[in-house]
Formats: sequence, structure tokens, C-alpha cells
Amino acid sequence: MAKDGTNRGGRRVKAGSKPDSLTDKMKLGRSAKVFEPLDFDIDDEFETDSFMDVSDLEGENIPRPSDYLSAEQKDGTHLKADKIFKETWIWLKKRKCESFVNPRLVEAYSQAFARYVQCEEAISKFGFLGKHPTTGAAIANPFVQMSVSFGKQANLLWYEIFDIVKQNCTTEFNDTPQDNVMELLLTARRKK
Repeated sequence: MAKDGTNRGGRRVKAGSKPDSLTDKMKLGRSAKVFEPLDFDIDDEFETDSFMDVSDLEGENIPRPSDYLSAEQKDGTHLKADKIFKETWIWLKKRKCESFVNPRLVEAYSQAFARYVQCEEAISKFGFLGKHPTTGAAIANPFVQMSVSFGKQANLLWYEIFDIVKQNCTTEFNDTPQDNVMELLLTARRKK
């Protein structure tokens, strides 16, 4: 602690060996802390009394994504982040970790990744160079920088989701929804 009362120094962020996953700890017989599922209600606006007369109630497997994930874009297409949300939620459900992850985190990841794909499509359509509006000189396409930004944001959010799964999943897993990144980009090009 410094003289002014602030903590300085110490361990650097992401320094040292990475923590083992829950399955690895279980295999080695080491103790592991398993987090309790989050207690959140997706549809706070509904009252339970209004559903009492319904005889056959079924649980919702996948929470309904927010409307902004499928909003119509300026060019008339739809964002398609709702599709990414559903794929990610199904992946979480297969690993029995959906109760540990807040749906808003999955929505943020879905939107960032959909924007990344949208920027990559724009780069494919317009190229890497653009024309300056006043001078007419060649400039870098602004979609390139936006793509990098959305890609970083999507990766940070994905690492957060993946870390929750890694720390709480009791079964081994090898595939992730991000394995289909290239397929998603290639199919987006084919549809044009």
C-alpha cells in the first residue's frame, strides 16, 4: 500500500498459469467450488395469477431474445443476432450451464458478433479502401476498424461466457459456437 492509501503493484492481470476447468479438477480429485445458479426472472412484467386457469403449463427452454436483436437495419435486412443468441443458449443448455449465465450477457455477445459479421459483409461489398468525402483521396474503409472493434468486444464477452462454463461444466466439451464463425461468414457471402 502506498502512502496515499492506494493499492499499487501486485500481480498483473492474466499473469501466471490459467486455472484448471472443473472437469480437470474433478479428474485429479481436487476440491472445486461450484457456483450456485443465478436466480433471475426473465419476464418480470407478468403476474402469476393470470396463468392459474391454464391446465398444461410448459417451461420455456430458451428465453425470448430482445427485439433489438432482430431489428430491421437501414438497408432493409435484419440483424440476425437472435439466431446467434439461440445457438449460444442451446450450447449452454447442452452443458447444463444456462442457469449460471445471465441472458443479457448472451444478448450482448450475440449483438456484438452479429455486428462483426455485418462489418465483414460490408468490407466484402465495398473493399478495403474508400474515397474521402471532400478531398477525394483514398482512405481506409471505416468498416475495417469497426470490424476489429466489434470482434474484440465479441471475443471479450465470449471469454466471459466460456469462463463461466469452464468453471461450472461437469462434462467434457470440445465444440463451441465460435467453431462455426467461418461457416457463418461464408454462408453470408453465398446468399448475396
